[in-house]
Amino acid sequence: MTHPAAKNILNIYHNHAEAFARLRSRNLMEKSWLDKFIGLIGSSGTVLDIGCGNGRPMAEYLIQQGYQLTGVDGAAAMLERARMHFPQQRWLQADMRQLALKETFDGLIAWDSFFHLTPDDQRRMLPIFARHTHPGSVLMFTSGTHNGVAMGEFEGEPLYHASLAPEEYRQLLADNGFNVIDVVFEDPACGGHSIWLCQMAGTGE
Repeated sequence: MTHPAAKNILNIYHNHAEAFARLRSRNLMEKSWLDKFIGLIGSSGTVLDIGCGNGRPMAEYLIQQGYQLTGVDGAAAMLERARMHFPQQRWLQADMRQLALKETFDGLIAWDSFFHLTPDDQRRMLPIFARHTHPGSVLMFTSGTHNGVAMGEFEGEPLYHASLAPEEYRQLLADNGFNVIDVVFEDPACGGHSIWLCQMAGTGE
């Protein structure tokens, strides 16, 4: 049975968008990973930010580097802020689990978003990631360190997280055409995040 808190993720981020904007650090501790990500993409290209939130600071950094960004989030109040700050980019309200844009991107990022899905939904996301890539596309996402559910809290509400085992992520990635370029668990230089950096097989030529 699905944990009840797993069904409330989008409501939490919608209802507490103002608090998120206030509390979300903008010191860009993620910069080294974003630089690895764009280093694989190249000096220009298109990026799909899945669970983009209000666009700050990660989408903001990618935009500043000259990438054309499409942000997707299920929380309308988050997207309102993204559109206000970055009106020249494309912002789409959608549940990532139903994402079907019928186009591919040079890079996909699902930072602190994919891990809010249940394990079964995460398994179903890998083909969705793959359908939005072409040979050479780069995928970066955050996960947990082992199979299981971890509960957090945001603005007094239970915040659901889940992860598969690293071995299962590796198998799912391989099954869907992704090569793992780098993975670091609980990276101390990035706030303890566990990060996967992957690339779709092929050169993109």
